[in-house]
Amino acid sequence: MQSKPILSLDDVKKIAAAAEAEALAHNWAVTISIVDAGGHLLWLQRLDGAAPVSAHIAPAKANAAALGRRETKVYEDMINNGRASFLSAPVLEGMLEGGVPVIVEGHCVGAVGVSGVKSSEDAQIARAGIAALGL
Repeated sequence: MQSKPILSLDDVKKIAAAAEAEALAHNWAVTISIVDAGGHLLWLQRLDGAAPVSAHIAPAKANAAALGRRETKVYEDMINNGRASFLSAPVLEGMLEGGVPVIVEGHCVGAVGVSGVKSSEDAQIARAGIAALGL
């Protein structure tokens, strides 16, 4: 039987706090979402001023990053480079930059999805959150 690490509630809180700090440092109104390896929602935080739709987009980005075990920018680039048929992939939504998987000891243990500013800035916030784990 194999075993793998999982995100604890303490880990999730560390990620969320660091992601929030990164967003606030730049005055970015975003929604921050954290999911487990199966894409199940563990955390959703909509900062003051964030667009209501960001509360739908951020979890979708996190889910796609967790299930695909890769940054959602990979999907966005694939589609933008002409592989539009990938839009029909089952279960995957949020295939926009801003979803970043959390990889621990080679295992995807979850993901962070951020929505509300430029996609590259969303990803910057997600990575700042994950960095708080000191991996």
